[in-house]
Order: sequence, then C-alpha cells, then structure tokens
Amino acid sequence: AAALWIGDGLMRVIAGEFRSRRLKSIPGDATRPTPDRLRETLFDILATRIKGATFLDGYAGTGAVGIEALSRGAAHAFFLEKNRVALEAIRENLASLRVEWRAIVVPGPVLLTLARHPAEIVFLDPPYSLEREYRAVLDLLAQAPPGIAVVQHSVRLALPEEQGPLCRTRMVRQGDNALSFYAR
Repeated sequence: AAALWIGDGLMRVIAGEFRSRRLKSIPGDATRPTPDRLRETLFDILATRIKGATFLDGYAGTGAVGIEALSRGAAHAFFLEKNRVALEAIRENLASLRVEWRAIVVPGPVLLTLARHPAEIVFLDPPYSLEREYRAVLDLLAQAPPGIAVVQHSVRLALPEEQGPLCRTRMVRQGDNALSFYAR
C-alpha cells in the first residue's frame, strides 16, 4: 500500500487528480504500507509510462499504490488482495474517490489471480516474510511478461537478475526497502 501516512489510521494520495485526498488504512500488521519516499520514487520512475496504462497492484493492502496510479493518469487498475479487511478498505477508498468504474478489486491469493489480469504495469509487494512467494510470482510474470514489473522487497532479499524473459533493469534501495524493476 502507499500514500502519505497522516496518523489516526488515515493516509493521503501524494499527487495527481486525487492529490491530498484521504484514504482509509488498516489497523494492525495485516499490511505493510509502502513508505512515502519509496512510493514517490516509484511514481517518479514510472511517470512517462503511467498515463493511460492498465496498472496492477498485487498484494494491494489498502490499494493506495493502485489509487496513486489512477490519480496520476492510469486508465484502469486491478487490485489483488486476499485479506478481507484490506479488500473492504480498497472498496471504501475507491468509492470515496468515485473511481470504482476504473478499478476491479480481485479477492484471493495473488498467485491464483495474477495470470487472469494482464496489465502493462505490474506492482507487487508480497509480505517480506514470504520469500518463496517472490520466486513464484516472478515465475508467473515470466510466462506472460508485462511492459514493466516492479517488485518491492526487503534489501536483505536477493531477487534474480533474470527470470525467463524478464531482466532486472534497475534496483532502487531506500532504508530497509528496495524496488526491483523488470522488463522483457
């Protein structure tokens, strides 16, 4: 998940059409929000590709990364998430911004739903504790590569430089987090 954390269980969209709009967050550790600076970096890098694109937010949490993509001009977004509380937060956030028509919320495990939702830009943020999930999700992406795939991970987790036709083109580290960018 992304967006600017402002306390009291609320976050804000950083930029674009919904700039400064509040988003509902989820209490507890069911999700790990993407830090503000890291999310800002992600969208600075994707800036030229986001307008009109289909965006997939995998392990979506509150949906803040996908909502940020919509705010910055993505035409459509898929939100893949299995946690029921998180799914409700995504739906509430989309409704509050009146963008349900530009989004599809997909309940269930990402490994089972990813292949059925092709997108030009895929963002994946699996729980850091599920190291095997990273390899499995990269295997899936390699079977039908998107234009660009971005995987958020712990700096301590070494992801492969190549996975089938996908090659890592860039890696950005910030604190304990990293973003690995993959393309064909």
